[in-house]
Amino acid sequence: MKNLVEKLKETFESFAKDAANQMESGNKAAGQRARKVSLEIEKALKEFRKKSIEVSK
Repeated sequence: MKNLVEKLKETFESFAKDAANQMESGNKAAGQRARKVSLEIEKALKEFRKKSIEVSK
């Protein structure tokens, strides 16, 4: 579970960087990368939720 949290942290940092590049400079490629990473974050959060429930039982 610790690895999953670290992965989420790294992925979110990547998302934040690309999203900021899109907003600040209008970088379309950064926006595309941010959208792709957002899907990875969504999957990782679902996995976290699943593992969190298992641990709490």
